[in-house]
Amino acid sequence: MAQSERLIEVWRGEFLECFHSGHAVVVDTSGQMVDAWGDPEKILLPRSSCKMIQALPLVESGAADAIGLTPEHLALACSSHQSESYHLAMVEEWLSEIGLDDTALRCGTVLPHDLETRKTLNETDTSPCQIHNECSGKHTGFLTLARHLDAGPEYIDVHHPVQRACLEALERMTGVVSPGHAIDGCAAPNFATTLTGLARAMAMFAGAAETSAAGRLRDAMRRHPQFVAGTGKATTELMQAMDGHAAIKAGAEGVFTAILPEEGLGIAIKIDDGASRASAAACAALLIKYGALNPVHPLSLCTLNGPILNRRGMPTGKINAAPGFG
Repeated sequence: MAQSERLIEVWRGEFLECFHSGHAVVVDTSGQMVDAWGDPEKILLPRSSCKMIQALPLVESGAADAIGLTPEHLALACSSHQSESYHLAMVEEWLSEIGLDDTALRCGTVLPHDLETRKTLNETDTSPCQIHNECSGKHTGFLTLARHLDAGPEYIDVHHPVQRACLEALERMTGVVSPGHAIDGCAAPNFATTLTGLARAMAMFAGAAETSAAGRLRDAMRRHPQFVAGTGKATTELMQAMDGHAAIKAGAEGVFTAILPEEGLGIAIKIDDGASRASAAACAALLIKYGALNPVHPLSLCTLNGPILNRRGMPTGKINAAPGFG
């Protein structure tokens, strides 16, 4: 088994203050590996980086078209949203469209990430609910599929038809039989795969026809990046910097995926220590390497190569790709 490699370095002045090691794989639309760092066959839990795969059964089954879901809805089904007002409004409207409400969700209640939404809750003495969960878009997609299949309400059970469909989609897209699963932060099963398998799935999205389920989800993400994450998040900002050129998705514990349709490439990254700043920087480095991202775009510099500022606005260092990566 290959060892991890240094991918990202953090400098303070002229001193290397820390570094992040990990693994990365790039695969083309033929399924062939183009490049790799670390262990390409590392088994990992993709966490939220695979939400576009989890959304495939929603579209492939006809459930999305049956209720007229828009590309914005499909982007939200792939999201880890910030609970900004437009995210919440769409989830509420979508649940209403299928005759359900917040109580039907199984993702759990969390305090919203968006500060304005938190402020509104505080000012109105309102408690957060499950709609504020960053995964409520994905779960509303699960509920829509469950309703379409006339399946039961406990859609997060690993044996439920919704989760069986998600597993089938993952194994089909990755070309890997999943070795098992764990429970994600939102209570849904998260099926394990290999890093190469995850990159292969992203390459399949990259090469998918526009009218296919995979193509529709890919294009929904890259054309509506604000619905995939939100203000200030690397996922959204890097997609905005690429102006629809690629679709990317962060996952917890240092996972990141990218879909590059024009280059015909899929990318999967795993940072050993789980640092999100490192996974976002590593993704930016590879997007730059393969020509999808302008390295001097202001939103690019927020993630990689731009100055790290202290509380007085003074530049103190930078985060960059390690030599030999990107």
